[in-house]
Amino acid sequence: MQREGECCRKKINLYTRILTVGILLVQAPSYLLNLKAQAASALASGISWPMFMIPATIILAAGSMFILWLGERITDKGVGNGISMIIMIGIIARLPQAFVQELGSRFTAISSGGLVMFIIEILVLYAVICASIMLVQGTRKIPVQYAKRLVGNKQYGGARQYIPLKLFAANVMPIIFAQALMFIPLAFVRYQSDGGSSWAQALMDNRSLPYNCIYVILIIAFTYFYTAITLNPTQMAEDMKRNNGFIPGIKPGKDTADYIDTIMTRITFPGSLFIAFIAIMPALAGLLNVQQAFSQFFGGTSLLILVGVVSDTIQQIKSHLLMRHYDGLLNSGRTRNGVVSAY
Repeated sequence: MQREGECCRKKINLYTRILTVGILLVQAPSYLLNLKAQAASALASGISWPMFMIPATIILAAGSMFILWLGERITDKGVGNGISMIIMIGIIARLPQAFVQELGSRFTAISSGGLVMFIIEILVLYAVICASIMLVQGTRKIPVQYAKRLVGNKQYGGARQYIPLKLFAANVMPIIFAQALMFIPLAFVRYQSDGGSSWAQALMDNRSLPYNCIYVILIIAFTYFYTAITLNPTQMAEDMKRNNGFIPGIKPGKDTADYIDTIMTRITFPGSLFIAFIAIMPALAGLLNVQQAFSQFFGGTSLLILVGVVSDTIQQIKSHLLMRHYDGLLNSGRTRNGVVSAY
């Protein structure tokens, strides 16, 4: 449907919103029941729970759809992706409090290391952020040559371009999928009277070795899965062939698709390993007595979302500045004999 124009894209967006409302109407009661199970003593005793769930579900669903609408307006009228900007602001809002708590814990605890250990934490956090930036911006450029065409006395085409294959094509989705699956055994263990076996108890601790081993395996598997469903080498090869483009030394068509698929397989493996390492960094930081709120900024979805959103926003700002500079150059330049001059 995406190839059939704007009308079909509007239909896809409509179906997506209807599906979103359905998911919200199912997720909101689950969230409220979980809230009741965890904080039942904090709730007012005189409230009829079934009567409370109906308006609360409507309010949660309506608020989520309002955030979705607000994010789309930011995307249309502003710079960057609106939903990503809202998520990033929510993550950054937790940073000052987590920073103060971690600083206070290092100075109050006797065996915490004091200022030296806190400085080491900041240096490690800086190194992890730099490595995440390299991961997000890392690309493998595949050269593409376009055939030359002669139309009358003019020559068209013949340009040499590149296909940028990102090392981090899956973004944060593998971590989100892996976290969702890791919650399943927790749900079964939580409702068992005996608390489950020792293996199940180990899976409830996100700092344990079994939990993190399974977590890493799931992230690597979902990285390959998500990359395979988002990037279509066959479609890319067909588009190049349709536009008279080819990869030097590779035949157009199936050979080109196989070549792109091989390159993606090779660069996805180191990318998946680094994503898995970033995902377990909060657990490693927790083993070094880093506060839980501050350890979330050492890795996981929070760090990757921050780095990805900031990088995309900076790129869009540079593009807008370049366009405005180019337009200003043409509009403000004086003409000399019909030629636009910038001076």
